[in-house]
Amino acid sequence: MISARSMAALAIVATVVTMTVSTTFSAQTPAGDKEGVRQAALDYLEGIYNVQPERIERSVHPTLNKRGFYKKDAASPYVESPMTYEQLVKLAASWNKDGKRDTKLRDIAILDILDQTAVVKLTASWGIDYMFLGKFDGKWKITQILWQSHPPKT
Repeated sequence: MISARSMAALAIVATVVTMTVSTTFSAQTPAGDKEGVRQAALDYLEGIYNVQPERIERSVHPTLNKRGFYKKDAASPYVESPMTYEQLVKLAASWNKDGKRDTKLRDIAILDILDQTAVVKLTASWGIDYMFLGKFDGKWKITQILWQSHPPKT
């Protein structure tokens, strides 16, 4: 059994580690980089949601490698779906053209930022995208996306 004194010591160590990690992340990441990464992910999301392919062109690198997995229905297996940059631009121009798709779900979680690379988790109506970004000529661009549709509800 762990004593109250040991529990207090563990709590203090956990707090110090958490503060160190938070301080290190924010100290090494300029505010402009965090905003640039967030904006690239938002341009991607809103480019598709709002039928604005120019936002895809602004936020995604032309050598994009995108691969996803989706289910046609809960009983079927996942289907693999690769996509090129050009296909993504075309998709953004048509995915919500009639304005009837649900575009309320939008969560951007920046998982990590370094001085030249970043990782983002984006949750949207179509599923969850994990994005890898690089900084090119001072601008953050999405270079890789691995995604899947929302898991079936059990």
